[in-house]
Amino acid sequence: MIEAEVHLSLHNFLRSQAGFPSWPHHLTMARLVARALRLGRSALIQVGAVCGHQGRYRTSFIASALMWHGSVIIVASETVQQRLLKVEIPRLQQWLPANKPIRTGDAWPSPDFHGLLLTSPEAWLKGQLADNGQFPADIPTIIDGVDDLEDWVRSQLTQTIQPHDWDQLMLAYPYQAEMIREVRVELTYTLFQHPENPYHCYLISQPEIEILQDLYLALDKHNLPEVWRNFWQQFPYLEDSASESFPSHYPLFWATIARRQGLFSLHYAPIELGKILAPIWQRQPVVLIGSALEPETEAPLFRQRLGLEDVTCLKFAADSQGEAIQLYVPYKLPLPNTPEFQPALIHQVRTLVCLSATAPGMTVILIGDVPLKARVGAILASEFGSRVQVEKTCLDENGILITGWEFWREHQSVLPSPRLLIIATLPLPSLENPLVAGRVAHYKRSHQDWFRLYLLPTAMNELQRAIAPVRENQGIVALLDSRVVNRSYGAQILSSLSPLARLNYLDPSLFSSTHEDDSG
Repeated sequence: MIEAEVHLSLHNFLRSQAGFPSWPHHLTMARLVARALRLGRSALIQVGAVCGHQGRYRTSFIASALMWHGSVIIVASETVQQRLLKVEIPRLQQWLPANKPIRTGDAWPSPDFHGLLLTSPEAWLKGQLADNGQFPADIPTIIDGVDDLEDWVRSQLTQTIQPHDWDQLMLAYPYQAEMIREVRVELTYTLFQHPENPYHCYLISQPEIEILQDLYLALDKHNLPEVWRNFWQQFPYLEDSASESFPSHYPLFWATIARRQGLFSLHYAPIELGKILAPIWQRQPVVLIGSALEPETEAPLFRQRLGLEDVTCLKFAADSQGEAIQLYVPYKLPLPNTPEFQPALIHQVRTLVCLSATAPGMTVILIGDVPLKARVGAILASEFGSRVQVEKTCLDENGILITGWEFWREHQSVLPSPRLLIIATLPLPSLENPLVAGRVAHYKRSHQDWFRLYLLPTAMNELQRAIAPVRENQGIVALLDSRVVNRSYGAQILSSLSPLARLNYLDPSLFSSTHEDDSG
């Protein structure tokens, strides 16, 4: 049986690798992946935030994919593909009784190919969503890094009208070019009436909807360029312009604005993905691998959002000793939405940076608020000089990096593990972001708990991934958002950050290597 063969071969390989990064679950994960391949049954595996950050688990599923007698598709980012091709696969091929052909590409090589194909999430999703035969049915597929799967899917499904598409529309309708030009000017004027926000985007409002409706009604539908035809096929407001109570299946429509250039783009994307993706999971068995999707092994919210029904679920426990962080959460800080918060936050940040100044290692300060991030950067740079960098990857050994969540998520793999991570506020998606507000409005229309189903799970997943590098050296995390101790959901957040040791005071000895943690 393939599970036994993979177990024995991988066990011998691991024993032979002196200094190979240890992970206690290699054999268990390899057996589960092999079982999924043999039975054709889908699986969802959460490997843990630290293992997900380090990528150690990939040895397990690569071993199973190489030893499985049939074809396999591995869906992974380009960076991960290069790691697999240059490190993981060659190292395993020397030990495993397998001689499987390996290819990379955006489609299945040929009908007679019986090997391992590595492809990108963008290519695989594009082929699956179009259902065009780019990837044959029934080929077992391993998808790595599914923490980002929703973003990948929504990115693929987002359609955009760019500024140059208006020129194409005028070329398609030369006798109505002046009318189209006037509509574009009117739409520009209306969109630019929206007050500026840090996100440079706005949900399409009723005046803009009416302008687009009038344009649609004025055009002969036979000559529409493809991008416009696709746009209006999804435009949900054509049939009932008077209704403000839009059905729950309506997509998200928004505009992005480049104010200096005087340009705008129109976008739409679906909010609900489950029904769109459900047919894809029926075409072939899939093994979905993520780091820390949800606290529950069954990941019910993740599965519901993505239309995953009958799957075997497994979640590996964290190493309670080797991965524990030291967590400092002050009790008396003002709430983030109060005027007193910013001065108190800056005082806490300066105190923490000063206390850790003599300790080796990098300090990372995570601030989601764009103006606040710039202000903290300027204040610290005036005191600590070039040690302070805002969203840069070239840092001194004891540098101070001030960053937003997205930059940190994208670059943490190439930066040293921080000794101190300061988090200004919880990464709850901001309702000031029009796209977040649009999704929340969808949950409200559907009479669903938008905080429990959307904001809180998103924040906990982001926190887990942000903190993962700190666990490597059992560093200190300072979470300066008092909602963790003052709100009922704070207990869930603290539980999701386990294993941890609570710190109730600040002292220079906290940053010495000989300090023994105090549990709270």
